[in-house]
Amino acid sequence: MFFKTLATAASLFLGVSTALPQATPGGPLAPEAKFSLMALRSASPVHFASFEAAKSSLFLNLPGQNATCDNGPAEYATFYLQDGGLYLYAASATPQQLYADRSGMGQGKLGYTTGAQPPPRNGERTGFALDENNDLTLGGAGFLACPNSIEGSWSVWVSAGVSQPGGNEGCLGISVRAVEALEPNSCIYTQ
Repeated sequence: MFFKTLATAASLFLGVSTALPQATPGGPLAPEAKFSLMALRSASPVHFASFEAAKSSLFLNLPGQNATCDNGPAEYATFYLQDGGLYLYAASATPQQLYADRSGMGQGKLGYTTGAQPPPRNGERTGFALDENNDLTLGGAGFLACPNSIEGSWSVWVSAGVSQPGGNEGCLGISVRAVEALEPNSCIYTQ
């Protein structure tokens, strides 16, 4: 009986997990790879959560991004790295580039701009990198996820020495893993 229950649970888990972005074994992603981002924080509501982009910010567990995509709605954002900059993937559209404001005022605010829109005064646009495990950092800094954001989602911040940035409470340190998008969906995300 125990083994039958275990087998049923395993098959259910495998069926659910195949709908999520999957880690690709075999080492670091190629420099030109398109990828999704996944939060890692064991025993938390954001463990294995995919990153979504909306309203010029990044979120975890956001019910809907409301992005305009070439291949229908996207359940998670797709990214790529170029010259140390992190971009949202859009095949033919105006680029959307991520920035982080780690100043005392920004406290690690992570967001994105569209086209020629400048970042905030202290916004950093370069320094993003993937390590040998495909974990994302910004100049070696990790990330935080804070609950109670829009539509019950978690907002994502760059660690800037403030454990509860922007007046948030209940923030958690997270690792951010890049997972290759084998069929990337080109999107424009809301501002």
